[in-house]
Amino acid sequence: MNTLAFDGGPGPWVLLFPLVWAAVVLTVVTVLRRTVWRGRRGPWQVRAERNGPAEPSPITLLGRRFAAGEIDEDEYWRRLSVLDEQFGTHGTGGAA
Repeated sequence: MNTLAFDGGPGPWVLLFPLVWAAVVLTVVTVLRRTVWRGRRGPWQVRAERNGPAEPSPITLLGRRFAAGEIDEDEYWRRLSVLDEQFGTHGTGGAA
């Protein structure tokens, strides 16, 4: 019977085939992780999250206006108390 393995056996080349298949599997998994599986949402949604939410919360906008000097401290605390009633507690300790 004539086989591929000659008199000395398959030789060191037999180790090459599992390494090739391991490289193929690793490449496929890497490509899938970078494209399709990205958080099971797709790469187009990850880019949108990096840019932040489309509209910042009203409390964030109020904080930015106060930091920019558009409103004074009294106006900030008054508006913040109204927003806390509408959007839940903000975790502020009061106007101390």
